[in-house]
Amino acid sequence: MAVESTMLELGTQAPDFELPATDGRVVRLGDFADRPALLVMFISNHCPYVKHLKSALAALGREYSDRGLGIAAINSNDPEQYPDDSPAEMARDRQDYGYSFPYLFDETQEVASVYRAACTPDFFLFNEQRELAYRGQFDDSRPGNGRPVTGGDLRGAIDAVLAGRPVASEQTPSVGCSIKWRPGNEPAYER
Repeated sequence: MAVESTMLELGTQAPDFELPATDGRVVRLGDFADRPALLVMFISNHCPYVKHLKSALAALGREYSDRGLGIAAINSNDPEQYPDDSPAEMARDRQDYGYSFPYLFDETQEVASVYRAACTPDFFLFNEQRELAYRGQFDDSRPGNGRPVTGGDLRGAIDAVLAGRPVASEQTPSVGCSIKWRPGNEPAYER
């Protein structure tokens, strides 16, 4: 069943995080302090909506990291229920798709909860002051709808933030698979 992003309030400060990456290091929000913009993406390995975008996400990462965008991808799914989302499978996915950005595991699911992530993919773009400037869809392509994957919505927002321009406040929610919460971890906004 498809779920929409919760559309966290624009202007919200980026919640802090400290999570293990697939390469064994620990990545923190502060590691991106020198970047003029930061994209935090909640993705997973098994979701068909994310599978539909994986190559495009990798391309976006390669293109925009040279332009100053910091990117962190986070998987918050419960790997006990969804073994394809285990850290070992995350490492394989990162290698297979050539992600140039860190792929982080949110084992406690606390980071997904404070970001109010609801689905995979769910995108949160922050400006230099780490205020939320965009939370919406990658583009209007979905598995099976025949529309090309362009990343137009997200790319437009990134371009605006990197140029110091405001992002239009009318934004279309991302749509995808629900975050696979551990029993008892479902946040209030999911109940």
